[in-house]
Amino acid sequence: MSQAFAHEEVVVSRGRRSGLPIIVAIHSRALGPAAGGCRMRRYDTWRDGLTDALRLSEAMTYKAAVAGLDFGGGKSVIALDRDTDLTAELREAALEDLGELIAPWQGSYRTGPDIGTGPQDMVVLKRFTPYAYCAPEEHGGTGDSGGPTATGVLAALRAGARHVFGDASCAGRTVVVSGFGSVGGRIAAALAAEGARVLVSDVEESRQQAALDAGFGWVEPDEALSVPADILVPAAVGGVLSEESVPRLGAPLVVGPANNQLTEDAVADTLARHGVVWVPDYVASAGGIIYTLSRESDHDSDEAARKRVDGIADTVSHVLDVARSTGVTPLRAARQLAEARLARATAAGASRQTTVTGCRTTASNR
Repeated sequence: MSQAFAHEEVVVSRGRRSGLPIIVAIHSRALGPAAGGCRMRRYDTWRDGLTDALRLSEAMTYKAAVAGLDFGGGKSVIALDRDTDLTAELREAALEDLGELIAPWQGSYRTGPDIGTGPQDMVVLKRFTPYAYCAPEEHGGTGDSGGPTATGVLAALRAGARHVFGDASCAGRTVVVSGFGSVGGRIAAALAAEGARVLVSDVEESRQQAALDAGFGWVEPDEALSVPADILVPAAVGGVLSEESVPRLGAPLVVGPANNQLTEDAVADTLARHGVVWVPDYVASAGGIIYTLSRESDHDSDEAARKRVDGIADTVSHVLDVARSTGVTPLRAARQLAEARLARATAAGASRQTTVTGCRTTASNR
């Protein structure tokens, strides 16, 4: 975290139906209502889920700010034990607990799917709040945001390729996609169709045959970072770029949708020292939230929302150009862009007083 405690509001509650820890972290509403998905994941302790919520909600603030969205950053986490038997009944109970918790915010926190949740789960949350996005279309939502997320990553990737190689085309380039899930699979397919040599990797061994059947090469997970390539696309879990892993990287360009790719901010300097251009994850992965909020909050057309997603390419080009011309890392350049927007919002009267009572911090203008 950039500060010891920088959040406007953090709520940790034991669900009265599920008995599970339900966590909501609101990092900032300076630019508008906080937005960020609901993560349902297994942790060693609920405190690890809290740490996840704090880091991810902060990243959402910067993601929205850099993308030019009038939204702040938030995140919700339903923390499962390693041995929790997640039955359908327990899942629904936990989602109802979350819905009950966020309903009183009346839209000042808006959620959607994240790791461990999907469009059908948003149907449960909609029983409590209309601000649960990406529900299936038959329930009034825009459905799976994986497509727009992948589109945004591809826009970021091409902008990064133009910066590093002088050509936005990936035809003939070797690309490693680490994480062959919904978003990673879409990215791999699009790059292959463009003429790239695509190698994929995933910790789920069952996905290897699907990757081979689709015509992709396969790389074992422990080799994905180091295999010689032009571009590395982290598309699974975060924390893959560390002081130890960066010297082993086999690609000069890293851009992908995985959240929190750096184990700490200082790794951005290490990447620069090793000549690796890294597009900040919260810039590259913004396609899903840009599209969803454009459609479901701003009520833009599909065409207009997709045009806003394509704008990620311009944002990446700006960030990388600033980094090159001023000698800062892309992370710092992106931070400066976000912090400038946040500072303007604060100067315009969006600063907030906070009070702390027990484990709950409450913003005065909630």
